[in-house]
Amino acid sequence: MPTCIALIVAGGSGQRFGAERPKQYLDLAGKPVLRRTVEAFLSHPQVGGVRVVIDPAWREGYDAAVAGLGLPDPVAGGASRQDSVRNGLEALAADDAPDLVLIHDAARPLIDAPTIGAVIAALGQNPGAIAAVRVADTLKRGDGDGAITGTVDRDGLWRAQTPQGFRFTAILEAHRAAAGLSLTDDAAVAERAGLTVALVPSKEDNFKVTTPDDLTRATRAVMSSLWDVRTGSGFDVHRFTEGDFVTLCGLRVPHNHGLEGHSDADVGLHALTDAILGALAAGDIGSHFPPTDPRWRGADSAKFLRHAADLVTERGGVIAHADVTIICERPKVGPHRAAMAERIAQILGIEVGRVSVKATTTEQLGFTGRGEGIAAQAVATIRLPG
Repeated sequence: MPTCIALIVAGGSGQRFGAERPKQYLDLAGKPVLRRTVEAFLSHPQVGGVRVVIDPAWREGYDAAVAGLGLPDPVAGGASRQDSVRNGLEALAADDAPDLVLIHDAARPLIDAPTIGAVIAALGQNPGAIAAVRVADTLKRGDGDGAITGTVDRDGLWRAQTPQGFRFTAILEAHRAAAGLSLTDDAAVAERAGLTVALVPSKEDNFKVTTPDDLTRATRAVMSSLWDVRTGSGFDVHRFTEGDFVTLCGLRVPHNHGLEGHSDADVGLHALTDAILGALAAGDIGSHFPPTDPRWRGADSAKFLRHAADLVTERGGVIAHADVTIICERPKVGPHRAAMAERIAQILGIEVGRVSVKATTTEQLGFTGRGEGIAAQAVATIRLPG
């Protein structure tokens, strides 16, 4: 079987989108756009690896977006998309050059496995092949004043998408020969070199996220596939002990007592971890991290919550909402609520608008009312593929 590498082009600034960050680093239903794109290729059995081309100024955003995926170092992009692709191809050539390369826009996160496979299959008979969609709308030509000057015959017209696949050596030579030109895509580079490029029927969902409306459309598409909506609840309690702080929802909060526990005794994160595990029907925190195991003595409970979130990701799902209620007389949670929500969102890898942290008392009733400890309850909503 020929070796195949996906080259993801993520060097754009996203100026047309108008956000503070390039669109490839924005959230799409709980994951960065770039991560969804990369995962689509990493999960394909015929793709042996992924290399990403980025703007080095956004290296921190890139690292966060692909954390844990085991990718090689990214390639620095150029002044134009064409330059960036050529840089990526040269980087692949300097390593162990593949037989085939799939060049794909980072901002097309909804690419599906059948289309990837079809493009690869077409390279068995052609030096190039691209995903494309037949033009269905009537096309009009207009003048500078916005008036129609004619109707364009749409017979034989296609809208080019990505991935655009090529036999590696041929496209590398074509890009080298086209350096300095301004060609609109890699198929145009191949055409200029006299390479035959096949058209592979693709899907409308494989659109490029260019505007905020596109991101909304992509979010709806992802969420519509995650129709198995589940809710889980969790509860935890820890008694006070000697100390000068308590850990709540990932934050150290000054107090005249500590909390007794095998790990850091973070009742908020423990309850939320159990809520997510419950939604997955995956046991409870004790079955994943036994309190008798010395590895978890004094452990940061963020590890437990991240593990639960990773289980959702492994199932192809997303965390839609997390709600934590801290129950105690002291310390006061109100001044720390916003920071707690931000920390939980960071651990789960979701928007802070999907996290709620509240606090209440028991009106001095029960063990929390007597100041003997702190309790927490949590509810989590997840969405899984049906």
